[in-house]
Amino acid sequence: MDGSAPKQDGSAAGPPPRKYLGDLAVVDIAPEGDLVLRVTFNTSKETLKAARKAKGSSLLSQTPHTVLKTTVKQGYRVQISVLKENSGYFTRLLGDTRFTEAKAVETSLQKLSLQNIKPSEADLTSLPVVEINEDDEASRTANLNTAFGDLMRILHRVPITTKPITIRFLAVIAVLADRFNCTPLVSKWLNAVKFKFPPTTIQNQNRTGPALSKSTEELLRQKILVSWLLDRPLVFQGVTRELVMYGSRRWCTLFDEEDEQSEHAYTAAWWDLPSGLETELQHRRDCLLNTISSIPSHFLSLYTSPSASRPQCKLGYTSSPSCDSFQLGEAIKFLINRNLLSFIDYSPQSYDRFHTSGPPNDYIMSDVSYTIKTLKQCPSYQIDKDHNHCGLRGRMGRILEFVEARLGGGGVGINRVEWAKDRGETSWEGKQGLEDSEGRVFRYTSSVSSDPRLKYGGAFAAEKLTRDVFTADEWDWTAEEHEGETEGVSFGRWKLGEKSFPR
Repeated sequence: MDGSAPKQDGSAAGPPPRKYLGDLAVVDIAPEGDLVLRVTFNTSKETLKAARKAKGSSLLSQTPHTVLKTTVKQGYRVQISVLKENSGYFTRLLGDTRFTEAKAVETSLQKLSLQNIKPSEADLTSLPVVEINEDDEASRTANLNTAFGDLMRILHRVPITTKPITIRFLAVIAVLADRFNCTPLVSKWLNAVKFKFPPTTIQNQNRTGPALSKSTEELLRQKILVSWLLDRPLVFQGVTRELVMYGSRRWCTLFDEEDEQSEHAYTAAWWDLPSGLETELQHRRDCLLNTISSIPSHFLSLYTSPSASRPQCKLGYTSSPSCDSFQLGEAIKFLINRNLLSFIDYSPQSYDRFHTSGPPNDYIMSDVSYTIKTLKQCPSYQIDKDHNHCGLRGRMGRILEFVEARLGGGGVGINRVEWAKDRGETSWEGKQGLEDSEGRVFRYTSSVSSDPRLKYGGAFAAEKLTRDVFTADEWDWTAEEHEGETEGVSFGRWKLGEKSFPR
């Protein structure tokens, strides 16, 4: 019967429960409910260890006297009709008599009916009990019973106990809502509480500019997961753009090094985003880096072209070949000093070392905008006073401005509505190499950059151009310089994966 029970073990969520079923503390989500959920929460030792270190955890701070345990049992008195109405999981579990749980619930309620006892007036010992097991594999959160209790409150439309509401709390709630197939109602609740997603604050700084710390990236990933599962299209497009722009430790060698030390830390749902999002975001990041790196590589290939009839210095002086050599040397020196270019010689050791270490983590995990800013800092080198605007700075300037403008629109982030509707059409990955066997070539001209439709960042034309630029297989950044020259086009392209110095 209801009443006093053995001393609490501190495992209860929210306010201390006043009712017990044997030694099981039961939280009254619905005081007149007709079902008791007996939930066993299993928490890994790694999660508990991390939770003890994180003293400021929002979930733990709500229950300061909670004793962290690997196994916690908690009861919740709930209303069957509410669960079946709002949760696909409970609709099947409690409504389909092919399940043992549904049959047992039906039998218990029939017994109460024969005794003329209303479920709302019955004590806990007379109510049907359903067992549920929940682990921390997807949330990596200790005291998951706190979040589960609040999820039940949301389903029953009663106030939650966790204050204040944080992104991490919402991420755990979203994971649970997805698990129990009740995200639509939780999405409505989130709208009702008028929660405002906090902006991403970048405090970490490496030698290549602003970068995400592990905690900041985790927060950003949690926002992506919440906005995806709980249907926040505007937030989703913005935060996916941020991750593409800044990069992720999951996508570089730094992740492998950290993963060896703390493998469990990266197993939460937000570290491997669902529905193909993880792969798509990484691919979009790669597309941005490939496109931006193609700009200096394109001009290096022009300067190293074996064709003496096409000097890059257009002044027509006898010193033009010397000017080209001078500009090439200064460009290489600048790019190497900024860690934007590296050499690989013909030795197997050099080749193996490059493939073992991979690209520099600094640029893999730094703001793409900062990389463009770095390229803009290329000085205006002159071999003498007569040679103006012959170097990289003058030739890359407008191109970098054009690419930077494409980053500012809505095309870099993922459109949630379109991704949910037609992933194949929305994905950038499926756009490369579709037009012909040689791949897609993007040709930069003044008419492309001055198109008036591009002034509107959210316009369809602007988003389409953004995709065309970043998903190309080759880039011709000097298309206008050799218009009408059939042979010259071969020197005006930079192909993805091509070496900086042609044979």
